[in-house]
Amino acid sequence: MKSKLFFRLFTVLIVTGYFFFTGCSPKHIASTAKHGRPYVVMLSLDGFRWDYPAHYNTPVLDSLAKAGVFAEMIPSFPTKTFPNHYSIATGLYPDHHGIVLNRFYASDLHRKYSISDRKAVEDGAFYGGEPLWLTAKKQGINNAVLFWVGSEADVQGMHPDKWYTYDQQLPFESRIDSVKTWLSLPPAQRPHLIMWYYHEPDGSGHRYGPHGEKTREMAEQLDKWLGQFFTEMRKLPEFNQINFIITSDHGMATITKEKSVFLTEILDTSMLSIIDGGNPVFNLKVKKDKLDEVYSVLKENPHLKVWKHDSLPQRLHYGHNIRTHDITVAADTGWSIHLSPKKHYGNGTHGYDNAWRAMHAIFYAAGPAFKENYRQQPFENVSIYPLICHILNLKPAKTDGDFSKVKPMLK
Repeated sequence: MKSKLFFRLFTVLIVTGYFFFTGCSPKHIASTAKHGRPYVVMLSLDGFRWDYPAHYNTPVLDSLAKAGVFAEMIPSFPTKTFPNHYSIATGLYPDHHGIVLNRFYASDLHRKYSISDRKAVEDGAFYGGEPLWLTAKKQGINNAVLFWVGSEADVQGMHPDKWYTYDQQLPFESRIDSVKTWLSLPPAQRPHLIMWYYHEPDGSGHRYGPHGEKTREMAEQLDKWLGQFFTEMRKLPEFNQINFIITSDHGMATITKEKSVFLTEILDTSMLSIIDGGNPVFNLKVKKDKLDEVYSVLKENPHLKVWKHDSLPQRLHYGHNIRTHDITVAADTGWSIHLSPKKHYGNGTHGYDNAWRAMHAIFYAAGPAFKENYRQQPFENVSIYPLICHILNLKPAKTDGDFSKVKPMLK
């Protein structure tokens, strides 16, 4: 117990002290201007809900908020992993960049996309927009990406300057080593933009629910890894020039087997030609002359929200892309949709309406560009793209993001 308490106090002192007294001083800002373009290092913790730090012991994230900026960030709909990571990368809503779900049939390409299909994941034809690493690359800024959605594909015929094929078995400590190695390269090779990824606590949240003991343990372990990360970063001569962003793609909600809707039990699924998605959101392609019938049947269920193509609420920015098919159906908060009854349901999921705060994500940032101890108003994740472009003095591509929404967090 004493050693654990000592670690927590040590972490807070090290991280808070360094950011407060070195990273944010006027001397630091002058040094950044003297040495040229700053750095941005952004880490995504998959499924890290915005309010986990209020319930769990996360001293590193707590100190980061005091040293920099914290915001409750709003993901794009549907609040799924691949659509949102690529929205962060491009500043575009899923409807506009084309990664509309984790798994879908691209009617425009006549091909299937799935996060488990290596060939599809690496095919740039599926990915619209211009991810941050290409914006940097086109403007002569070195970049490196570790496991971010889209980075393995030849988007616009190009890859990041440095990237790896996804390997979930790569230890989190080794990922820290990769980032440190990149930042230790000679200046001509050193990336000024780094984007990297951890697949937790999403997996724990699905298995045990957002309030499960194992999820708490994982969230707190991630915070300890962040402590290790910042300890390694402090050893770098360029530390004072680095802007750090810790974010996530979506939150997590509790689900139960009892609150489930099964499509095969309420609908004759032979009327469907394509069923894309997974709990709690699906896109359906309906066979000829069956659209109104399918729509009416689904609308009768009190636990589902159902929209025809082009008729979703404007605030969702979804349902216009050809890849979303004829009907989008989403479960009400806390409810689940499955094709048919199954053996294993899990205790948590995401994908719901992004207005539900359980779906919201974290955003922490600290470094020479950011204010100290500042609480930023909630903002949509598509505005991260213009934020990073501003920090790195890059000319942004056209996006759905709004720089004015995130400008207040900057010095």
